[in-house]
Amino acid sequence: MRRFDSAQPILAGLVSAVVGYASSFTVVLAGLRAVGATPAQAASGLLALCAGIAATAVFLALRFRMPISIAWSTPGAALLVATGHVQGGWPAAVGAFLVCAALIVVAGLSPWLGRAIAAIPRPIAGAMLAGVILSLCTAPVRAVVDVPALAIPVVLAWAVLTRFARQWAVPGALLAAVVAIAVRGVHLTGVSIAPAAVLTVPTFNLPALISIAVPLFLVTMAAQNVPGMAVMATYGYTPPLRGVLVTTGLASAFAAPFGGHALNLAAITAALTAGPDTHPDPRRRWVATAALGAGQLTLGLGAGLAMALVLLSPPVLVIAVAGLALLSALGASLASAVTDPSGREAAVVTFVVTASGTTILNIGPAFWGLVAGGLTALLLYRRTRPFSPPDPTPPSPAATELPSPTAAGPAASR
Repeated sequence: MRRFDSAQPILAGLVSAVVGYASSFTVVLAGLRAVGATPAQAASGLLALCAGIAATAVFLALRFRMPISIAWSTPGAALLVATGHVQGGWPAAVGAFLVCAALIVVAGLSPWLGRAIAAIPRPIAGAMLAGVILSLCTAPVRAVVDVPALAIPVVLAWAVLTRFARQWAVPGALLAAVVAIAVRGVHLTGVSIAPAAVLTVPTFNLPALISIAVPLFLVTMAAQNVPGMAVMATYGYTPPLRGVLVTTGLASAFAAPFGGHALNLAAITAALTAGPDTHPDPRRRWVATAALGAGQLTLGLGAGLAMALVLLSPPVLVIAVAGLALLSALGASLASAVTDPSGREAAVVTFVVTASGTTILNIGPAFWGLVAGGLTALLLYRRTRPFSPPDPTPPSPAATELPSPTAAGPAASR
């Protein structure tokens, strides 16, 4: 029995790693390719993110003896898909990743920046995220029309598992896609599956920083770090936000030159490692996140194989799997955007502008959506009482942009 108790958190951590990786690696690869990465550079980015998760999760687990789960920014990857090519290409995107990492570090060191992020109206933040991921979430419909023989089994697998084993819904859909591709015939000629880190020298230009760095920082903070703290609080843990932000920001900075876009607190996978099913003793659950780190590093060594799978798939099928992974995040973001009637018009403007995909002055739609929503709020609403920014570490997931662990799919916030 004691042996089982020792293995229980390790097993929970490994399951969390598999669920988190399989649920959203297609989103990451699609995002990196969208901003100009070659297949080798995208695979390198996935490997760098997995290595960063491993190092950060193990360090924080040992340092604070808490089950602090770390993940890549899935909404951030979706933002890259929506942004597409930026001026300066892939090196400029890598430069933007570095600036985003620096902003995360500054947010940890400077309380005023954290308060400024928390002061962004919740409806506008939710609407921006919903606009970013909308095009991905419509991809399953397009896939069913374009490649029905491949897409219908994927959607059916996702639907059945959502009903009976929700946390395995997206990994199950991915497995169905792999089987469908294998049945069609696999030709790996010229496709490298060996893991390799590809270093990119970053460049910096203003359009790329505004299109990628600033929105990536905002969605990572609002849709990942804040909900992640809330989930931890739900299970009785209060990790030091400053230490977490500085550590994940530094890890993101090391991963960026190799193609990693951003690392942050996990939310849904945090529920898999911090809950009572991990271990009856809360003081033993930190072992699960250490195991998660080891599992992520192992999975990262298969980044080349993951990229090969994407290259062998019809592009619409890859995006369809990513869209299924983000459906619950879309629902939660829309609910956050329109629940409060007082901010609904500004949220709708933010959503429409972001979802339009319009690029102005080489700056992507997420930034313009945030600007349009903010101006609409200033135009329509008058402040009736002194403003008090919300607590950046809310007491429960219900107060965040993302659904609770029991109500959302595994990739809603990774």
